[in-house]
Amino acid sequence: MTVLDARALGRATLARQLLLDRADLPVHDAVAHLGGMQAQEPQEPFVGLFSRLRAFEPSELSELLTGRRVVRTALMRRTIHLVTAEDVLAWRSRHDAMLRGRVLGTYRRELEGVDLDELAAAGRAVMADGEPRSMSELARALADRWPAPGPRALGEMLVAALIPMVQLPPRGLWRTRAGVRNAPLASWLGREIDPPAPDGSDPVGEALVRRYLAAYGPAASADLRAWCGLAGLPAAVAAVREELVAFRDERGRQLLDLPDAPRPDPDTPAPVRFLPAFDNAILGYQDRSRIIDDTHRGLSVAGARVVLVDGRVSATWSVEADTVTVTPLRRLSRADRDAVVEEGRALSSFLSDHDSDRVRVTASPH
Repeated sequence: MTVLDARALGRATLARQLLLDRADLPVHDAVAHLGGMQAQEPQEPFVGLFSRLRAFEPSELSELLTGRRVVRTALMRRTIHLVTAEDVLAWRSRHDAMLRGRVLGTYRRELEGVDLDELAAAGRAVMADGEPRSMSELARALADRWPAPGPRALGEMLVAALIPMVQLPPRGLWRTRAGVRNAPLASWLGREIDPPAPDGSDPVGEALVRRYLAAYGPAASADLRAWCGLAGLPAAVAAVREELVAFRDERGRQLLDLPDAPRPDPDTPAPVRFLPAFDNAILGYQDRSRIIDDTHRGLSVAGARVVLVDGRVSATWSVEADTVTVTPLRRLSRADRDAVVEEGRALSSFLSDHDSDRVRVTASPH
């Protein structure tokens, strides 16, 4: 069986994630291709799309949100994702058990003795008036009936798990600061969520396997699970196994992939790319060594914005006033530094509406 080293896997990831060459896709199609974009920090997806699409205009994403073609919702891993309307309607019921389990894992003691079906019904009754509510407002509306858990536990269980919700605009619009106002997903999109298959089959799970490999492969089952948070996908993997090709990584894990998906030559040049906080190009794997060194793995869950140089996390970046500041994690060659500055200028111009292209690169570590 062919062994793919970290460099080969890294180039495949860059190609699938639209980071090897910027794509000419419409924003809606890019979000769909990526299987959603992690979005708990509302402005970060704009940077993710800037780094992936040619001539990306932030207004396009804002219009998709206000036009109800893309939504912000708790889904994969119980985190807020940008997902197309079509995908969230198809996928949400498949994530129900995982979302309940993860919220219970955090608030099991507070929610002990609470009938979750009863709580869900009461929450839907409150939301039936059509008024969007914050999590705390919804919890307070039910606090007299369930005083013991406290508003945080009640609110998270209702909004993140029991009632499929969307976070309404202006939350998530370009250059907009707004609190979270929730509305039921079905009412916002004007269509009920797809129910589970009545025959016990798992077409959604099988679709998730294919979609994941298209955007992240080659990958192991553990990587798939790390991306979506769903534990019950072995049967879905088995169901599509004959469609797939297999490899091994340097650690001996079996990796699966779509046969015709891009797997570029490991020596393919990789451009500098600036990634937003919590980008799924990193978080979408259990084994992230294809793109980030184990010594820097903590950055990926700490909200650090990172810079890819030669396909690997090699620096962090931040914005101070009108300047993009880059802090290298390793020594950069002069050519690498020049490439970082060039791409940083483009990012600085994007973030400032072309008012600034200032970049500062701090000293490399010794």
